[in-house]
Amino acid sequence: MNYRDIITIEPDKRGGKPCIRGMRITVYDVLDYLASGMTELEILDDFPYLTETDIRACLAYAADREKAQMVVYTNETTIRSESITQTCNPSE
Repeated sequence: MNYRDIITIEPDKRGGKPCIRGMRITVYDVLDYLASGMTELEILDDFPYLTETDIRACLAYAADREKAQMVVYTNETTIRSESITQTCNPSE
């Protein structure tokens, strides 16, 4: 399975967020359901138009993005468990 065959990005759909097979459900939606504790079976029951392959494609897409993400630390910042969206001000 190649997630690139399943995950689509269209600028006029859901603000250009990655979606599943051109539908209006995003990768984030599926990942959020999984993170909140829903099982794959529960997601498939709630969204019968999704498949197990769609869910696996979301996970593969997220893993690929994570692998490609680079975090730059400045001023020999100590690495600690913080939100990645936290702003770093090197002048402090």
